[in-house]
Amino acid sequence: MAQPHRTSIRFRLNDQTVELSGIAPDLTLLDWLRLDRRLTGTKEGCAEGDCGACTVLVGRIDNGLLSYETVNACIRLAGSLDATHVVTVEYLNRPDGALSAVQQALVDNHGSQCGFCTPGIVASLHALWLAEPAPTEADIERQLQGNLCRCTGYEPIIKAAIAAARTIPAADNDRLVAAYDATTEALAGFADAARVTLQHESGTTFVPADLDDLAELYDAHPEATIVAGSTDVGLWVTKHMRDIAPVIHIGHLEELKQIRIDAEGITLGAGVSYTSARGALVSVFPQMAELWDRIGGEQVRNMGTVGGNIANGSPIGDTPPPLIALNASVTLRKGKQSRTVPLEDFFIDYGKQDRQPGEFVESIFVPALEDDVFFAVYKISKRRDEDISALCGSFHVTTDDEALVASARIAFGGMAGTPKRAAKAEAALIGQPWSWDTIQAARAALAEDYQPLSDWRASAEYRMLTAQNLMIRFFLETCGAPARIERHPALAEV
Repeated sequence: MAQPHRTSIRFRLNDQTVELSGIAPDLTLLDWLRLDRRLTGTKEGCAEGDCGACTVLVGRIDNGLLSYETVNACIRLAGSLDATHVVTVEYLNRPDGALSAVQQALVDNHGSQCGFCTPGIVASLHALWLAEPAPTEADIERQLQGNLCRCTGYEPIIKAAIAAARTIPAADNDRLVAAYDATTEALAGFADAARVTLQHESGTTFVPADLDDLAELYDAHPEATIVAGSTDVGLWVTKHMRDIAPVIHIGHLEELKQIRIDAEGITLGAGVSYTSARGALVSVFPQMAELWDRIGGEQVRNMGTVGGNIANGSPIGDTPPPLIALNASVTLRKGKQSRTVPLEDFFIDYGKQDRQPGEFVESIFVPALEDDVFFAVYKISKRRDEDISALCGSFHVTTDDEALVASARIAFGGMAGTPKRAAKAEAALIGQPWSWDTIQAARAALAEDYQPLSDWRASAEYRMLTAQNLMIRFFLETCGAPARIERHPALAEV
């Protein structure tokens, strides 16, 4: 039987059904909303997914349930919207036209100042209001990580979120709740397992029907840009003005969103978002919780994928250092053939990975921690939240019955052209007692492992000193800081 095929994408926009064909591969959702549909409540602030002024909700059926997430419309590509429900601020009031619980709470608590960022804040808080009936202040702050208020008015915004939570979402006070069944039925009807091909004078957009269709498409078009969440590719469009055609969207593929946990470890499909991966990873590796909550803002975590972070090969990506330290591996697929390589070997040089034309990252496997393992990951950035790493370091050390270091895996991002292990520092640790003198030797060995560059995020000297000091932090956290400080007065000099 021939595979079903369409030449248009179909989705819901607020309360309307939309069918688009012939759109450009680099058309962003924000531009389409503002320029084509004149829905100007959604603002453009940074055009790079940082400020949140462009925040909208996108609903999709996953595992049979319709759920809504916040996304950055400025870097979300329109071609990825098939079988979704796009919700803008214009649709977030009550069914009777009155202000929503979130909007009214922002008014009552003076949560809007200049007002430019307010539509995005409304969208973010509305998503939280739908998902969390009793948010803590920490929940609210995490939800707002990706919404920058230039007037620094966060206190009344947080008060507004707490006040809005006193109103329970229901069919009579929220359009999304009222239309839940109808929207679910509509989106299920759009998802017909067909390949979508959108032709435009500037290039072609493909939306594969399933994983096998993706493998076939990419094998036939190895020059194509694979787009999962577009948190990187969106900037190629808005900041670098790059030609990304042809494009293959994969963010809808259920086969790439699977998460499996067993005694051996965790397997993540390459399309698993940061948000979806968090629960599984943190349940097995609680040391990764802080890092995970500092990857972008909530919108970026909803869009971005672990597989995309790896496949792009950035030397300052947040996930490769801890995954390398944990001895993760990636499975690559080309056509019907697959192969698995250690993640540390996947990164060859700056901008170059061990990936052949037509080959894509299919999944990532992370082995479970053994008993009595010391493991930690640290992110260093100028701004705590929603900032790119100046460097990211991860440490995985085991000791034997005599308290000698039996194994060591240390990996840094931001210290070289690729995420890279510290082989010399590891060698200085292995076979030695887990002691202050051993750590000092390993700190010195880092200078043989890396020759970091200076850029606007950090100088080479800062990166090296910080990496060395993270080794001390790791040592103190595994041995008990008070006792070590008392035994080693030299720590006061660090």
